[in-house]
Amino acid sequence: MAEVTAALVKDLREKTGAGMMDCKKALNETGGEIEPAIDWLRKKGLAAAAKKSGRVAAEGLVAVASAPRIAAMVEVNSETDFVSRNESFQAFVENVAKVALLVGEDVEAIKAATIPGSDRTIAEDLTHLIATIGENMTIRRARVLRVPSGVVATYVHGALRPGVGKIAVLAALEAASESDALELLGRQIGMHVAATRPAALDVDAVDPAALERERAVLSEQARASGKPEAIIEKMVNGRVQKYYEEVVLLEQVWVHDGESRVKAVVQKAGGTLVAFDRFQLGEGIEKETTDFAAEVAAVSGVGRPAA
Repeated sequence: MAEVTAALVKDLREKTGAGMMDCKKALNETGGEIEPAIDWLRKKGLAAAAKKSGRVAAEGLVAVASAPRIAAMVEVNSETDFVSRNESFQAFVENVAKVALLVGEDVEAIKAATIPGSDRTIAEDLTHLIATIGENMTIRRARVLRVPSGVVATYVHGALRPGVGKIAVLAALEAASESDALELLGRQIGMHVAATRPAALDVDAVDPAALERERAVLSEQARASGKPEAIIEKMVNGRVQKYYEEVVLLEQVWVHDGESRVKAVVQKAGGTLVAFDRFQLGEGIEKETTDFAAEVAAVSGVGRPAA
C-alpha cells in the first residue's frame, strides 16, 4: 500500500480536476494507487464533474424562498437552457434558495450546508447533478433580505414553477406589522422592479461615479446651446432630476398607474421601502459565441486542405 502523500494528492488532482479532499479520500480508499483512485472518482461522479468545471455556465434559473420577515434569492447556472426544464435541476435550485434562507448569502456556506430532510450537502447534490445531467453547473450568487417588522416580498417573472424562473426580485418593507396589503404592495414593487431595472433605492444610493459621468455629459450637451453658465447650471440640475427618475426606484413613476411616484405609493401604504434587489439570469456573464457551421466543419474535416 502506497503512502498517501501531498504529491500523490496533487498528481491525482491534476489528472482529474477533482477537489483536494475528494482526491485524498479516493487515494485512501484505493491504497494510494492512482488509476484505481481515478476510477473511484469517476464512479462517484467527481472526476466527470471536475472536467466540466471549465465550461461557461450562463443559463439556468433563479429562485426565491421566504419566511416571515425574511426572504432569499439565488442564481444557479447551467451551460444550456435545456437544463432549466429538467425537474431535478429545478428542485435543486429550490433547495439552494431554501438553504440560503437558513444560512445566509455566502455561497460557500450554502454549498457546505445540508439539504433539509436529507443527509447530503448542497455541494454533494450539485456534483451528483453535474454527473447525471452532463453539464457544468455553478451556484453563482445569493441575496438575503430581512426586516425587524414588516415583510420581505418576493416576485418571480415568468415562473416555470412557484418561486423559480429567469428574473426574481426581493422587496423589503418595514412597517408596524405584517399585513396582506403590505405583502401585495411588496409583490407589486417586485413587478415594477422587474420591469424598470432601477439602479438605486434612493437618490443617496446612486453611484457617485455614475452620477459624475452623467453630469459631465449633461453639462456638455447644455453648453452646446450657447446659453449663459447660470442657465446651463439650471438646465443640468433639471436633467439630473430626470436621470434620478430613470434610475432611482423611489423616484420612478409607478408602472401600475403610470402617474404616481413609487415613494408616494409606499408612503400612502404606511410602510418604508428599505431595500430591494433584482437577479436576472446570466446578467454580467460573458457568453462564448461560436460559429456552429465552422465547428461542424472542423469536426467532420470538411473544408480542410488536401494532404
